[in-house]
Amino acid sequence: MADKSSEEHYSPFPEGYKIGKTKYVIITGSVISGIGKGIFSSALGKTLQDRGLKVAPIKVEAYLNADSGTLSPYRHGEVFVLDDGTETDMDLGSYERFLNMKLTKDNFTTHGQIYQKLIEKERTGDYHGRDVQYIPHVTGEAKYVLRNLAVKSKADIVLVEIGGTVGDFENLFAMESARQMIYEEGSENVCLVNLTYIVEPNHLGEFKSKAAQLGLRELMRLGLQPDLIVCRSQHPVTETIKEKISLNANVPIEKVFNTYDVGNIYELPLSFREQGIDEAIMKVLGWNDKYKANGSKSLKEWTDKNIVKKKGEITIGIAGKYTGTSDTYISIVKALEHCSTKLKANVNVKWIETTEIEKGKTTAEAELKDVDGLIIPGGFGTRGIEGKIACAKYVREKDIPFLGICYGFQMAVVEFARNVCGIKGASTEEVKKDDNTNVICILPEQEEVKDLGGTLRLGGFDIKLKKDTKAWELYGKKDSARERFRHRFNVNTKFIDKLEKCGLIFSGMAPEKRIMQILELKDHPFFIGIQYHAEFTSRPLNPNPVYLGLVKAAIKNKK
Repeated sequence: MADKSSEEHYSPFPEGYKIGKTKYVIITGSVISGIGKGIFSSALGKTLQDRGLKVAPIKVEAYLNADSGTLSPYRHGEVFVLDDGTETDMDLGSYERFLNMKLTKDNFTTHGQIYQKLIEKERTGDYHGRDVQYIPHVTGEAKYVLRNLAVKSKADIVLVEIGGTVGDFENLFAMESARQMIYEEGSENVCLVNLTYIVEPNHLGEFKSKAAQLGLRELMRLGLQPDLIVCRSQHPVTETIKEKISLNANVPIEKVFNTYDVGNIYELPLSFREQGIDEAIMKVLGWNDKYKANGSKSLKEWTDKNIVKKKGEITIGIAGKYTGTSDTYISIVKALEHCSTKLKANVNVKWIETTEIEKGKTTAEAELKDVDGLIIPGGFGTRGIEGKIACAKYVREKDIPFLGICYGFQMAVVEFARNVCGIKGASTEEVKKDDNTNVICILPEQEEVKDLGGTLRLGGFDIKLKKDTKAWELYGKKDSARERFRHRFNVNTKFIDKLEKCGLIFSGMAPEKRIMQILELKDHPFFIGIQYHAEFTSRPLNPNPVYLGLVKAAIKNKK
């Protein structure tokens, strides 16, 4: 379809786009933020995928940032890095883990990206003298993003998660774009699902649906009539609650569903199947007799493999400075869960705030004496650095299995340089400027970089593995591996020879540059540092080998 940008109605279509070829499931959330749209979308995508459908998820974020890279982890949790280097919201991690997909920049957008594209097109005259407005231009660009994903992915269904809550000022144009999509694509090609929250106040001991009713009324006020409603709750809701929701939202009660707290999120796809959520979507999209649920992949088998009986338990410490919220390290927690399932052992997490160690309020010994393994995760800045170094020293000397990730890798180098190599004052350029003692320095290509956003060494890179090392064994004795990076600093090449002479083994490096990417100690049960984020490639039925190695070593250490 042609881009009719000179006409009053501006709604651009990618080349080769055909209405009806790809259908859309649009997911909104009402009543509260943090309702769980990301997990819901991922689980729903898995259920649809099991029918043989090709699913392409996309997260539409309401903030004006160009991506998630500069956001504080306290505000939005982990920054999840895709293989192509895109810095995204943590929900993309849920998509990849549930759907076992490698996503790209096309699966993520923000209002900032859309505005940026809009201004660029206005400056180059692409709007042919029109006064650029929210409607039709902002909404037109937003719809183009969804349709572009449909063309590029060749998906049967594009699963659209609209960030924020119904009624937010920030996501009004995303809601309006959704309304226009339904109008232009046809109601038989778009299914609107609203995830609403049913409160259960402790002092009342019963469900209250008024907030949900008002949220749905607000959605309809925006011109959006949901096809399905899913009530999110702590416990299973009553039929009376469903009846109230049905009546107030003009949705038949058989299209009002419930998802409540479960012990394991991998129970959700099968729960959706048993309730008939995917079947209801099929009917809305006119696929009553197509894509039957008895596809080649068994959802029950997948669920059973992810929910296994476990025996014994270990404790893995996570020593960082963002421990106030587990969302900051959510992919690490999930990677440990994958290992727990694979090895059929319970893995408990102990959160260790390294800033408290640095301030002298506690000690590394006090915090680590009861752990079976330790992870020092990634991070930025000076706060908590000495606490991390103290933790690395303790586990190295006490033969406790250790995994240092990104900044944790760098702190392991600093600790080793100070206490084994005798480099007094060894540190990182991120903390101080001293080329004589900084064993960690900025990457050469980063020296002239001034902007923070999108300028790190980002995305998937190959790692050349050294034969007959622990890393080489972990990756199946292969010559190379591919993992995802997000860093600006690396090991100072001036100190590599000295570090190696003192016993530090660099068992993984960049193929064409002298960038050290994996370190290990030979005479230690498990002491591995990785410059990359192995957690980003861990999957429910295929744990990342580095994490699997850590948990195996911790189990052995426990015995």
